[in-house]
Amino acid sequence: MLEAAAEQQILKLSIVATVVLALFGLVFGLVSGSLSIVFDGVYSVIDAAMAGLALFVSRLVTRETDDRRFQFGFWHIEPMVLAFNGGTLMLLCFYAFVNAAGSFLAGGRQLAFDWAIAYSVVVCIACYGMYFYQWRANQRIRSDFVHLDAQSWLMSALITSALLVAFLLALIAEGTRFSPWLPYVDPVVLAVLSLCLVFVPIRTVRRALNEILLITPEDLDAHVRDVMQRIVAKHGFKSFTSYVAKVGRAQFIEIHIAVPSNWSLGSIATADSIRREIAQEIGDEGPHQWLTVDFTADPQWL
Repeated sequence: MLEAAAEQQILKLSIVATVVLALFGLVFGLVSGSLSIVFDGVYSVIDAAMAGLALFVSRLVTRETDDRRFQFGFWHIEPMVLAFNGGTLMLLCFYAFVNAAGSFLAGGRQLAFDWAIAYSVVVCIACYGMYFYQWRANQRIRSDFVHLDAQSWLMSALITSALLVAFLLALIAEGTRFSPWLPYVDPVVLAVLSLCLVFVPIRTVRRALNEILLITPEDLDAHVRDVMQRIVAKHGFKSFTSYVAKVGRAQFIEIHIAVPSNWSLGSIATADSIRREIAQEIGDEGPHQWLTVDFTADPQWL
């Protein structure tokens, strides 16, 4: 629960910082005439909305509930939100590229580079600061939401860094033979960045879709099977079948053990002892893990 509280506190801080930078970006984008800066501000607005949604889900999935409609909790909502967040970032990059192409074909845009440079310096410091703060904090809590939010801050930092470099070069080029090309600086930088950064959220979306579709994680499956092979050999059982799934931060593990027909259970305490042994061997026991272990002498129940 301490990790959940830390996660929510980080997301709250991220939302506040994002809203401030969004307003800052929209104002400076309009003043400087930069489509890239306006895009940066719009990106921040959407990012704040995504962080707010992540905060809501973070509270929801860690909440105790007696709702009979959601007997397994709200874990399934977590990968859905991650997929939505990542997909939104991908669509935003696509939209930025389309706008950049339209601006380029229209002859580019004239910018007030001094205003644009001032904006870029301030936002670079803020974005890199938030990214390293979240990256360091997430080394302890291991939150997918904080990881995605940190990646969003990194995307913003990289976008703004590239803008700063482009604006500085353009400012130096003013009054030279390169002056006729300066209106194209803004759309070209925006197009290149949107094409590069669209790949950043793809990994998050792919992982989230795997969880939504209940695709078995190979590492968890191999670990459970390795543990059960040792347990079966140790206790002289016949065989086993196992089924695992990961949904958000929750693990669902179901194990069926085939015992010899003449195996004597003795007492329920014996079965519970074996279950505890399996749980300890698998590890990560806690409120995020659902472990079911049953015993049968009839192969049809495997």
